[in-house]
Amino acid sequence: MNATTDGQQAALRRSHVAVLDSIMSYLEAGSDGPTILFLHGNPTSSYIWRNIIPHVAQVGRCIAPDLIGYGQSGKPDIDYRFFDQVRYLDAFIDALDLKDLAIVAQDWGTALAFHFAARRPRRILGLAFMEFIRPFERWDDFHQRPQARELFKALRTPGAGEKLVLEENVFVEKVLPASVLRSMSEEEMDAYRAPFPTPQSRKPALRLPRELPIEGLPADVAAISAHDHRALRLSTYPKLLFAGDPGALISPQAAKEFASTLKNCRFIDLGPGAHYLQEDHPDTIGKAVAGWLPEIARAEGETEPA
Repeated sequence: MNATTDGQQAALRRSHVAVLDSIMSYLEAGSDGPTILFLHGNPTSSYIWRNIIPHVAQVGRCIAPDLIGYGQSGKPDIDYRFFDQVRYLDAFIDALDLKDLAIVAQDWGTALAFHFAARRPRRILGLAFMEFIRPFERWDDFHQRPQARELFKALRTPGAGEKLVLEENVFVEKVLPASVLRSMSEEEMDAYRAPFPTPQSRKPALRLPRELPIEGLPADVAAISAHDHRALRLSTYPKLLFAGDPGALISPQAAKEFASTLKNCRFIDLGPGAHYLQEDHPDTIGKAVAGWLPEIARAEGETEPA
C-alpha cells in the first residue's frame, strides 16, 4: 500500500502478529527515530491514518494497528468490551516489543491511549489526540448534534441497536460519511466496508457505543475513564490536541479550554471538521505531528509524577 503526500511516496507495509488467541494486523512505515503508535476508533481501522503516516514516517517508526475485531485483525469470539480492547492492545505492544511511545489517537483510540498512559506514564514520550472519549455526566454533554445523541441512545437500546448496526451497518454506511465534510470516494467507502461484510462481523461496532461512559454507565468504564483523565491532568509529557469546527464529541472552544487544563499541551484548531478529522485534514495533522516530534525527543527522560 502506498500513500502519496506532497509528491513524496512512503511505503506502508502490512504485517500480522499473533496476539493472545488471535492475530492483529498493522501498518508500519519509517524506521529511524521514536516509535509512534497510531490508534483508531469505531468503525475505522489503520486505513484512516494512510495519508498522515507518510509525513510522520520521515522522522520516526510508525505503527498503526487494526484493533481486535477491526480492519484485517482477527475477530475472536469475545464481547469486544473496552477492557477486551485494552487486553489485546497490551498484548500487541508486548508482541512487537514496543518500548517508549509517542501515541496519536482519535475516538476510542484516545480512551486506549489515556488508559495506557495512566498505567505506564514513563513509557509515554508524547500524546497527540483528537475527538476524544471522556466521562459525559449527562446525555446533553455528549455530541454536538442532538440527532446524534438520539442515534446513540437507540444504539444502546436492546433490539434497536442490533437492527441499526448488525443489520443495517449504520456506522459505516451513515455515521462515517456524515462525519467527514468532504465526499468519500467509493474506493474509500469500500475499504471501510470490507471488515464488516456480515452481521456477526459488526459486533465490535455495536459494543463500543454501548461502552461510552455516559451518566455513569457502564459503571466500570465510567470509573476507569475518570481515573485515566485524572492521570492525564497530572501528567507532564508533551501533548498535542487537535479540534475541528463544529467537531462531534467536543466543540473547538471546549477542546481549547480542555487543553488549557493540561500540562505541556498545545492546541491546534484545524478549521472545519466533524469527527473523523483524519479524513478532512491529513496533511495538517501529519505535518504538525512530524514537527512536534523533535520536542518529544527533547522532553524524553523527564520524570513523571508517581
